Amino acid sequence: MKKTALNLFAALLLVIYVSACAPERDQMVFPGEEWERWESAEAAGYDPATLQEVTAFIDENMNTSGMMVTVNGRVLYEYGDMEVLSYLASVRKSILAMLYGIYVEDGTIDLDLTLEDMDVDDHEGLLPIERQATVRNLIEARSGVFHPASNAGDDLSSAPERGSKEPGSYYLYSNWDFNAAGGVFEMLTDKDIYDALEEDLVIPLQMQDFVRDMHRKSGNLERSRFPAYHMHLSTRDKARIGHLMLNMGEWDGEQIISEEWVKKSTSLITPLEEMNPDRRRDGYLGYGYMWWIYDGERVEDEDSPWRGAYTGRGALGQWITVVPKLNMVISHKTTRDEDGTTNWPEYDEMLHMLFDARLN
Repeated sequence: MKKTALNLFAALLLVIYVSACAPERDQMVFPGEEWERWESAEAAGYDPATLQEVTAFIDENMNTSGMMVTVNGRVLYEYGDMEVLSYLASVRKSILAMLYGIYVEDGTIDLDLTLEDMDVDDHEGLLPIERQATVRNLIEARSGVFHPASNAGDDLSSAPERGSKEPGSYYLYSNWDFNAAGGVFEMLTDKDIYDALEEDLVIPLQMQDFVRDMHRKSGNLERSRFPAYHMHLSTRDKARIGHLMLNMGEWDGEQIISEEWVKKSTSLITPLEEMNPDRRRDGYLGYGYMWWIYDGERVEDEDSPWRGAYTGRGALGQWITVVPKLNMVISHKTTRDEDGTTNWPEYDEMLHMLFDARLN
């Protein structure tokens, strides 16, 4: 009986301790020249032993070159190199969505303009129905334009016949949409994407490792007039991107992107059951404005950490995952110089382990 009472007392103390340590949203901080760090995993409400298991899992199963996990704007966990610059693959699209928000807010970009309105065309011509696609359709990946893109890495091989889908009616992950969205952005803002990236995000967020000259557009311009706008950032600067999104576009008192835009771009525009091709419906991700949004069974429980979470995803292992329920950002990369790649299923399993490290 005495032992049971002691155990209950110990459990009560643990609950009180964890409640005191668990970070609250009003404790949010923002990195300046450097990131702040939690004094201990326990202070952030996480179990250090479980975080060690996360490290062991990464060592054994992933080709991670760098990963940073932040909670309330402080570094909870680091693995590998935080500073090396490497390409983001398709995470570039999520960052472009952020830039779009700035210029939609000030009226420079009208999302309802059609390709015809802007006189946008491509090799061998777009079909009349395709030219009715809007800027909004491009950033939703619902343009109905199934023209080949200048770079590979999409689902175009699963596309329906050209001209068979009304703009806005059908989701398909197509690099033509994303690259055309880049071209339209530059046309409407009269700015190079990389200049806008530097002026509107890099400088306000005080990114530590940005090198403008590393950024180059690429692609086969004989296939499409619109190149891919590849970006190169460090792991810790990618975390700043995620932290801005976590804070609804606000950075240390300055509203860089409107809260309304962040909400819209990270809300389900294409729910899981409408994803195409059909194999994409077997997962747990829908789509917003160039961000992947967690959906399906994982978000049914209101207390689930996946509820409201979203992620940027890039080939080989480039991810920025934002988890508002935990005030957490995970910035992950596998550089092209590493042997092999980091696959999404291993990353997803690691995220489960990371969430399980919570003390409450």
